[in-house]
Amino acid sequence: MAKVTANAIVAQSGGPTCVINSSVCGVIQEAAKTKKIGRVLAAHEGILGVLKEELFDASAEKASVIEGLKRTPAAAMGSCRYKLKSLDQAQSDFDRVLDVFKAHDVRYFFYAGGNDSMDTADKVNKLAAQRGYELVCIGIPKTIDNDLAYTDHCPGFGSVAKYVATCAMEAGRDNEALSTFDTCSIVEVMGRNAGWIAAAAGLATREPQDAPHLIYMPEAPFTFEKLIRNVKEVYKEFGRVFIIVGEGLKDKKGNYITEENAGFGKDSFGHVQLGGVAEMLKNVIEKEAGIKARWNKLGTQQRSSMHFASLTDVNEAYMCGKAAVKAATSGINGKMITLVREKGIKYKCTTGLAELKDVANGEKKVPKKFINEKGNHITEACRKYIGPLIKGEAPITVGKDGLPVYGRLAKKWVEKKLPRYL
Repeated sequence: MAKVTANAIVAQSGGPTCVINSSVCGVIQEAAKTKKIGRVLAAHEGILGVLKEELFDASAEKASVIEGLKRTPAAAMGSCRYKLKSLDQAQSDFDRVLDVFKAHDVRYFFYAGGNDSMDTADKVNKLAAQRGYELVCIGIPKTIDNDLAYTDHCPGFGSVAKYVATCAMEAGRDNEALSTFDTCSIVEVMGRNAGWIAAAAGLATREPQDAPHLIYMPEAPFTFEKLIRNVKEVYKEFGRVFIIVGEGLKDKKGNYITEENAGFGKDSFGHVQLGGVAEMLKNVIEKEAGIKARWNKLGTQQRSSMHFASLTDVNEAYMCGKAAVKAATSGINGKMITLVREKGIKYKCTTGLAELKDVANGEKKVPKKFINEKGNHITEACRKYIGPLIKGEAPITVGKDGLPVYGRLAKKWVEKKLPRYL
């Protein structure tokens, strides 16, 4: 980096998590320790904020507010689902990003997000290099889906795993208490192509009679024949059935079983918008097994339930934010921070690095060794993998009214220097 001191931009993208703000806290606090970074500017609503030149001075926020980000859910700076296309398709977008960076003396770009966000960071980084603009781009992993390649696990997953497993445990007791009325309960959880969240619910099954009795993930080919057979077997043994199903459930051909009937279209990333699989299973079970069923769908509360977030998750997300700044100021570029699980009986995690382009084009699914032979639950190996990630309860501030107190950034907006865009 030619200049001694330059500004940085940090942004958040995609679906929020309980701990993405912890990563931002790590970035801002670590940047304040180095002489290489002047101000940390925050892009409002991810890369869209860069394109619109909607930036605020994160360095001007009160220290207590920044520290409070560790106890605040969702994306405090605002997120988006805007994906930059190829350079040929979106030349003006890329030009605009660099124009904004130049206008505000930005030489460091930290982007917290998933695969598509890493793809965006990679494209921006390559264009800057082509144009001779000195820029350091570092990705910070974020996704509740736990499907980023090259990292042992993703910040955000541990907390959603803890929440979903607890929901299964508690709703399972409700199913047990009213088994003569609501004999079968089906809970739908997030997970487009990877069943990590559904698998996490399996931690609640400490004993055979504990919910969930059945877990269906996208990685295990699904048939309705298998479903009915499984349901009848569990009902015969326990007199009730509790099922966890991932929204991205697929048939033997790899097609989403709800895609034809969903009618939800596609999101801005081109992904089919899913939903309705639990209701579909309910209807089939009642018709084919003759058992009364109830379905529930866990929505965005899965990723925003800070009140029961994993302390391990919070700490590791913060560690990733700090590591991103340390890497950037030491001359590392074009990488994403990864979490590395060290070998040994006792769980310990450190950080590593992966190429942005590799992460952007990769996807980590639940391996076969984590799914039982019947394809309807998890194995002990899966328990050992997920178990350490949910440990500890993240501290939160509780108000006099008995409810959590979450912070909010003041957002001192930076004066715009360029013509309006978008």
